[in-house]
Amino acid sequence: MSSVPHIVFLDRETFSADLDLPPPATAHEWTQYKATDADQVVARLKGARIAVINKVELRRATLEQLPDLKFITIAATGYNNVDLDACKALGITVSNVRGYAEHTVPEHAMALMLALRRSILPYRQDVVDGAWQAASQFCFLTHPVADLHGARVGIIGAGNLGQSVARLCQAFGMEVMFAGRKGQSVVEAPYTPFDEVIEKADIITLHLPLTAETRDLLGLPEFRRMKRKPIIINTARGGIVNEADIVTALDEGLISGLGFDVLSTEPPAADNPLLAVAGRANVIITPHVAWASREAQSALWAQVRESIDAFLAGKPVRVLV
Repeated sequence: MSSVPHIVFLDRETFSADLDLPPPATAHEWTQYKATDADQVVARLKGARIAVINKVELRRATLEQLPDLKFITIAATGYNNVDLDACKALGITVSNVRGYAEHTVPEHAMALMLALRRSILPYRQDVVDGAWQAASQFCFLTHPVADLHGARVGIIGAGNLGQSVARLCQAFGMEVMFAGRKGQSVVEAPYTPFDEVIEKADIITLHLPLTAETRDLLGLPEFRRMKRKPIIINTARGGIVNEADIVTALDEGLISGLGFDVLSTEPPAADNPLLAVAGRANVIITPHVAWASREAQSALWAQVRESIDAFLAGKPVRVLV
């Protein structure tokens, strides 16, 4: 193996094209690709000591073909796309980035809450369509309008992002509840039992990773318990909410609307049930951009650079494996 490490970035296109991504400070050889398909991964990482990835999947069968690979730095907080058990067995160190999205994701979640509670998009469409111009009164009250102030928000996930959302909600005068683990009826402060949160909340917002435990965390059984017909916000990971079930919940009036920035498969397949309702007035789907303010992208990349330099110095940071 060369003394100068070969670093390969497999999916540069996951960052804004015009954003400057400075290279690591340590001497290295750098190769990057706009995007990488599954059948290209092995060939592109052959001989590489370090892989930089965002959403490219690295599973055991792939990793076993890459004996030179010693470090994977994930340009994201989520790591469900990397087989950590295989990395541990093969002696590959893995790190991620953390805390970079403490402003951008909460702000996006709040934007979805505001837009849905105040019917911003359908009212905008009314103006574009000329409906307001043809009205007989100064205002045009064809869609529901509700304040955030005084509303009860249930936050599922009390980590950095959940806490940041809570602070913004409190600034709006909202009542905040942090949900305890699903299935636990007795919890300690500051948590409220999961079932109580979904029954009492006007808005439910998700800020937790996708794991075997959290997959389909919200499905029809949960939607049928939601007495206040809440808005559901998901800026976390697709798969935490059962997509077919939430469309059923929408059709049956069990919820008031949804704002999703993440779907179970991205880009979504044409048969994703959420795409069939994407044009409804009480639905907003954005293309996984909650994380992507320019400030957040720059902060994220600074951590990626730090991870590489720290690993090469023998002192890896934010280690998952």
